[in-house]
Amino acid sequence: MNHAVEAYGISKSFVGTRALSDISFVAPASSVTGFIGPDGSGKTTLFRIAATLLIPDSGTMSVFGSDTVRDYKKLRTITGYMPGRFSLYHDLTVEENLNFYATVFGTTVKKNYHLIKEIYIHIEPFANRPAGKLSGGMKQKLALSCALIHKPSLLILDEPTTGVDAVSRKEFWDMLQNLREKEITILVSTPYMDEAMKCDSVSLVQSGRILATGTPEAVRRGFAGKVWHASAGGKYNLLLALRKYPETLTAEPFGGSVHVTFRNDMPGTDIDRFMEAEGLSGFSVSEAEPAIEDRFLQLMRKRSASD
Repeated sequence: MNHAVEAYGISKSFVGTRALSDISFVAPASSVTGFIGPDGSGKTTLFRIAATLLIPDSGTMSVFGSDTVRDYKKLRTITGYMPGRFSLYHDLTVEENLNFYATVFGTTVKKNYHLIKEIYIHIEPFANRPAGKLSGGMKQKLALSCALIHKPSLLILDEPTTGVDAVSRKEFWDMLQNLREKEITILVSTPYMDEAMKCDSVSLVQSGRILATGTPEAVRRGFAGKVWHASAGGKYNLLLALRKYPETLTAEPFGGSVHVTFRNDMPGTDIDRFMEAEGLSGFSVSEAEPAIEDRFLQLMRKRSASD
């Protein structure tokens, strides 16, 4: 398989704090490779290394065969980077920002308009509005347009949908699927587990380490044991009651219900009486299909126990 990005043994520390620890991964060409994890897990540091903005303490990373440290000048011409924080010029208009970035990379908006058309068409009516006055979703589309205007081979997106409404999130991921078909390789990070399932491959990241990697379905199927879906009136009280129940191993919020695991993979025969004694009405529990969130939490607990 043709790999666009290859990383081996990447580690990075800041003032004695380890941000990345022996990270290795490959990203196939023309794919969407996701890095899923909470804030502070090391995703941004990893992406800044991929974007040639940081030098790793150890390990190597290459993009289309070029080393991110030695060949940084070359790679910056074929890489589009959209940082997590909106970094365009707030006082320039939408059109001015886009023209500026095109000029920096020695191209024009007209030349590569076909590449951003599906994205830019949503904000083109606001071409004369200062970028700082745009909504979150509009800022996101402008930042993506600027990252794409020079027709990069690699697009790096650091938590691009954080703080954006659900509709804009869906639109954004639809755009990413279209970009992949234009032979653009995409690295994307997100704290949202539902977005992990939209990637071709994912790495679950915690405390600077990769806990698991593979296709989203393969990672999800790696869950060991059984997950149960519990519901009752008042999710918070249900969560507290389940955590008090002697046979409970884990209980975590999941949408409008709670996902729970039990010590012997099965709830005890006394669980209904226990929940009734806790003042919960309408309690029910049924076996559920593990979600990628369940797998991530299981891996986090396993890592914590081994540290």
